[in-house]
Amino acid sequence: ILQQNLTMKRLRGHEIKASHWDSFYKFYRNTTDNKWGSPYLTKDFFHIMASKMGDQVLLVTAEEGDKLVAGALNLIGGDTLFGRLWGCHPQTYYPSLHFEACYYQAMEAAIELNLKTVEAGAQGEHKIQRGYLPVATYSCHYLMDEGFKRAIQDFLYRESAQVKLVMKLLHDSGPFKEGIHQNHPCI
Repeated sequence: ILQQNLTMKRLRGHEIKASHWDSFYKFYRNTTDNKWGSPYLTKDFFHIMASKMGDQVLLVTAEEGDKLVAGALNLIGGDTLFGRLWGCHPQTYYPSLHFEACYYQAMEAAIELNLKTVEAGAQGEHKIQRGYLPVATYSCHYLMDEGFKRAIQDFLYRESAQVKLVMKLLHDSGPFKEGIHQNHPCI
C-alpha cells in the first residue's frame, strides 16, 4: 500500500463528510455495475444512514495524494464490526487494496475498538487466505410458487451436507489452533 503511495484512513460518524459519501457512492456504483448490474442503494441512503447511525459507521478510505480512490463501509453493532460494501474509482487498480481496505483495516479497527468479532460478509474463498474462516450464515426467503419452493428446498437439503463437509475441511486445515473458538473470524 505504501509503495503505491496510498494512505489508508478509518473514519467514524462525524468524521465522515458529505464528499466522502458522494465518492463512496461512485465506488459502490462501480462495484454494482461490474458485478450485479442493479444498485439497490441510493446516494441519499448513505447520507441518511450516516446521520442516523453516527459512530456506528466506520468508513475505511484509501487516498492517493488528496484524491479518494477507494472505500469500504463497515457497521458496528454490539461487539462486532460488520464489513458490508467495497468500491473503488473505476479507472484505478491497486494490487491488494481490496484486502487492505476490507480485511486488514477491519481487523485493526476491531482491535482498537475492543470488538470481539469482524464479520466480513458471506461468500468469498479469497477471505480464507486473509484469516477469515467460513462461518454458517442464515437467510430467510419467502417463495410463493410451490413448485419453485419445492425445488429450492430439495436443492438446499442436498447442498447442506456438501457445504458442511467443505467447511469442516477448511477449518481443519485453517491457521487456528485446536480449541480456539472458530466461529469468530477475528479473535
